[in-house]
Amino acid sequence: MAYINENFLLHSPMARRLFHEVASGQPIIDYHCHLSPREIATNHRWADLAEIWLGGDHYKWRLMRANGVDEELITGNSTPREKFQAWAETVPYTLRNPIHHWTHLELQRYFGIDLLLGPDTADEIWERANEKLAEATFSPHGLLKKFDVRVVGTTDDPADPLDDHAAIAASDLDTVVVPTFRPDKALLVDNPEMLNSWLKKLERVTNTPITHLCDLLEALQTRHDNFHDAGGRCSDHGLDRVPALHCSDVEAAMIFDQARAGKAATAEEKEKFSFYLMVFFGQLDAAKGWTKQLHLGTFRNTNSIMLKNLGPDSGFDTIGDTPQGAALVTYLDALAREGALPKIVLYNLNPRDNYLFACLAGAFQDGTFAGKIQFGSGWWFLDQKNGMELQLDALSATGLLSRFVGMITDSRSFLSFTRHEYFRRVLCNLIGSEADRGELPDDFDALADLVRAVSFGNAKRHFGFAI
Repeated sequence: MAYINENFLLHSPMARRLFHEVASGQPIIDYHCHLSPREIATNHRWADLAEIWLGGDHYKWRLMRANGVDEELITGNSTPREKFQAWAETVPYTLRNPIHHWTHLELQRYFGIDLLLGPDTADEIWERANEKLAEATFSPHGLLKKFDVRVVGTTDDPADPLDDHAAIAASDLDTVVVPTFRPDKALLVDNPEMLNSWLKKLERVTNTPITHLCDLLEALQTRHDNFHDAGGRCSDHGLDRVPALHCSDVEAAMIFDQARAGKAATAEEKEKFSFYLMVFFGQLDAAKGWTKQLHLGTFRNTNSIMLKNLGPDSGFDTIGDTPQGAALVTYLDALAREGALPKIVLYNLNPRDNYLFACLAGAFQDGTFAGKIQFGSGWWFLDQKNGMELQLDALSATGLLSRFVGMITDSRSFLSFTRHEYFRRVLCNLIGSEADRGELPDDFDALADLVRAVSFGNAKRHFGFAI
């Protein structure tokens, strides 16, 4: 029997029935990911298995480093085949890491390969996978169709031109690909060099000079409008924690003017300015009926030597332990008092915050929209079986699992759509096993409605994408 068989992760009769009869046939809305709009617009073709599977995948890079693999075989100038061999030699050591599951799930679903990857099977898998990659349908468009992906939400800076999204919209691709507004760089008043470099890009894309704070707000409003016109219905913020120090118009203008002149903001000034802009962003989202996503709790670029050598997003971020609750309450309350609380998805990276986030979401529901404030899916280091189960348990215990908007890939890889299958198997096993133990009603139709909603229906209703 194949390792990844039809009943993988499904440990009860009801779990199997729910997955095979309900979840497996649901389309995908991948409302938050980091796929390249350019690769979708050009329908990119990958040269080999190493490019599509190892390029930019810091999950795999971390494990290769932990296994003693030299950096030359990870991000260096070694050949693609040599890098793949180094990964193949690492995989047998990944037992009980979710990468072992994902690796073999991807090999089977994308390439039809049931072999366990290791040094002895590397040659055959390399050759068979590369033969598959050469097929005409093995492209971004082909894979989006194969996995019935109805929506892809990419992650885009306000200073990014939306040309690739325009090209995608004009193509014959059935999948709706929309930009997500990610304005984190607007908060960089403590780093005037980076801020002012980014502002030049924002000036070019808006064709507007940005001298004072009012100019910045106008430019951001313009880009928010542009993203909406391009189909965007979500914003996203990646923060250690949300800022929580109130700031007046006068203070914010002064801090911005100083940064524009090259003077770095103090820590207190940075927090105040960030709070000011985050309230502004909330107002923009609420006015258009968007959903704001808050990804909180990361320690980024912890290894300064490797940051200098390789740059960011290379596998040196980690789970943070910054307190989240008080600041998040202050921010959400400020938006609510302004009458500008948008739909929100809260993601935590530290599992200690599961019940904090799940319960906090309930404190800001206002009856205007079912599931308005969401406790988001297990993210990054938590998007694996145990992390998913912990998130589902906390959400179920404090809120309505039946209104949950479900899974995202949060990935840069076109080989990650299997994470939706992985999540659905975990979900069906959790619900089905409890039903078979008598902890939930033995009512297939009711359980099927729940699975169908969490897999696809809730996301379709919540985000309002044009599908």
